[in-house]
Formats: sequence, C-alpha cells, structure tokens
Amino acid sequence: MVTANNAGAGDLRAAARTRVTVNASELVGDLFEYHAVRLIRMAVLLLGDQSSAEDVVQDAFLGLYRGAGRLRDPANAVAYLRASVLNGCRSVLRSRKRAWSLIPAHDPPVWSAESAAMAGEDRREVLRAVTRLPRRQREVLVLRYYVNLTDQEIAADLGVTRGTVASTASRALAALGRELGDQP
Repeated sequence: MVTANNAGAGDLRAAARTRVTVNASELVGDLFEYHAVRLIRMAVLLLGDQSSAEDVVQDAFLGLYRGAGRLRDPANAVAYLRASVLNGCRSVLRSRKRAWSLIPAHDPPVWSAESAAMAGEDRREVLRAVTRLPRRQREVLVLRYYVNLTDQEIAADLGVTRGTVASTASRALAALGRELGDQP
C-alpha cells in the first residue's frame, strides 16, 4: 500500500493516475452503454452513413476518456459528447466537401439499402431535402426533432442564443416546406 509517509512523489502521482483511470473507465463505460446508440443515430442523420457515424462517436468517447481527468463535472459529459459528435460530423462533412469539389457534382449521400427499402418515398424525399439544408439548420433540426433537446440545450451545445436556435429552426422548416412543395 502506498502511503504519504513512505512513498515518493512519483508513487503518489501514479496512484492518483490509476484512480482517475479507473473512474474514467467506469464513467466512459456507463456513458457508452446508455448514450452510444443515440449518438450514432444522431451522427447518421448528419452524415448519411453508418460507418462514418460510428467512427465519429468512437472518437468522441475516446476524447472523453483521454480528457476525463480534466472533466470538472461528470454531469456535463453527455453535453461534451454531443458537442464532440457535432464537431466530428462537421469535420467529416468538410473533408467530404473538399473531396467532392474534385469530382463532378452528384446526389447527396446514399442511405443504406435497408433504410431505403424500408422507408417510404416521402421519408427519403424529406431526408434528401434535409441534407441540402445549410449545416447549422440541419444540426438544429436533428437536435430538436431527433435528439429531442430543448432550445436551451441546443443553444448550449452549439454555442448560440436560444433565439438563434428558434429562428434557425423556423428558417429550416420554411426552407423544407418550400422545397417539398408544402408552401408557396
């Protein structure tokens, strides 16, 4: 057993790191168990493919694990993960945009064959329309209607005001309505 009386400073730091690692493992494991599927679904809606979504979520959990010792309040871990997934999705989309600029224009990301077969034409049309929205509008709609966050939670995750969230959602819905032919 390491005590303050018979241990050097290095031994105490190693013991503290071990304690933080165990707590970080438990924290990240519990969060993964309860939130991973939801975060992956959110990322799929933003990215359009399962494998990229899983990679982004895995990176978010890895970042949380690595930085768990710096996490002041474990209650903020879920918000951190959501923000990390959003930022990861933005990075993937930026990379795709750079790659797409080198090739001729094409349709938005193709959804999986199972999803396309199961979903009706209306759902596919809505999803295509959502992928054409500007990034911020798409994120607000996914967080509001899929993740079921309040405007205040969305504002905190995106680093904007609640009014910005409401106006962005309103503009996004109006744009979807126009594109889908529901509004003049």
